[in-house]
Amino acid sequence: MLILLPPSETKRPDGSGAPLDLAKLRLPSLEPQRRAALDALVALSADESETARVLKLSPRQLGEVATNAALWASPTMPAMDRYTGVLFDALDAESLSESARSWLAEHVLIHSAPFGLVGAADAIPSYRLGAGVRLPGLTPMKKHWNEAVTTALAAEQAPFVLDLRSEAYVALGSVPAGTPSAFVRVVTRGEGGEVRALNHFNKHAKGALVRMLAESAPVLSSAADLLDWAAQHGVELTAGEHEWQLVTV
Repeated sequence: MLILLPPSETKRPDGSGAPLDLAKLRLPSLEPQRRAALDALVALSADESETARVLKLSPRQLGEVATNAALWASPTMPAMDRYTGVLFDALDAESLSESARSWLAEHVLIHSAPFGLVGAADAIPSYRLGAGVRLPGLTPMKKHWNEAVTTALAAEQAPFVLDLRSEAYVALGSVPAGTPSAFVRVVTRGEGGEVRALNHFNKHAKGALVRMLAESAPVLSSAADLLDWAAQHGVELTAGEHEWQLVTV
């Protein structure tokens, strides 16, 4: 099974790993798209005012320009540790055991605008780039990534894909039509039994779910396996025709 996560706009700075090496990232077929996006981002960073306009940076965020300019030379850390924010704070990968982190490395892919899908343990630098940004000299992100990401996912031959990405990142690479998958929406159940969608806690619930999976390290090869695991662990995960619901309190 593969789990697809969105990135986060907020990230830990610096790192202790060697500079970015695209050849060491998971899904190596994405290297041409990764290199093109990164080169375009670095080139944009030569002009601070233009970078601020394209990336919609506030005066307080202008330090992100230098971060992007140094992408090829700055230190790295595992993607699961690089991202912060609600989802990744709930996942809290740094506090997991080595076996749980190994499970994440094997089963979790994180989707970002400059890298496409990367493995949870892939070493990446800090950067600033969202899914909706149009980089000068590069085709729109959806066109740049969609076909390449879908092809790369197909090559993984995963028996089942749990898609926890936001819709913005789903647009940057669909799960192959022939791959069993489920797109998950997080909802809460009211006193009358009705359910409603969540926004902020949507991310927290997804991070907590992935943490539970990593801690129990199950062997899952189908939707039925995942639903059985959820029932055994008190997780209300409901399969629908087109998408699943993760019910949280």
